[in-house]
Amino acid sequence: MSDRRVGPVVEASATGRAIVDAIRADNPGVAIEVLDRAAYLRVLVADRCRVSRGAIEAALGRGFRLPGDLELVMPSWKGALAITADEVVWEAR
Repeated sequence: MSDRRVGPVVEASATGRAIVDAIRADNPGVAIEVLDRAAYLRVLVADRCRVSRGAIEAALGRGFRLPGDLELVMPSWKGALAITADEVVWEAR
């Protein structure tokens, strides 16, 4: 059986931690595993992980542009990635 978990790898910074908090807020009731590797945080969610720009902005307390601001703190990810100006989705294929 293959691992169908998906999600971003983000820097372990204030922005990266806000993204993790926003993922938790946008995926209520979903098991979210966060692996803290000191320099980065790996987020793993079964099948589909979604985060909205609004949730990131609420967690950060300031504006956040997609995809530009995300590209600065997300060096990698797992899954098929779809980004709009309002949300990011990682999905298993």
